[in-house]
Amino acid sequence: MAPVGGTAVQDHVALAEIELCGELIIAASAAQERLSLESIDEVLKVAEERDPARR
Repeated sequence: MAPVGGTAVQDHVALAEIELCGELIIAASAAQERLSLESIDEVLKVAEERDPARR
């Protein structure tokens, strides 16, 4: 039996990862084809430039 009272533990990193995964799932389900690396970066709000030779 769980203790009575607000003893829930929140892992903020895990919650952020779950939110990002959800955003990717939504974007992928709305896309007509595979998401490009640029599209994924946009969904995840990643600002770094990718080397085009790494694809």
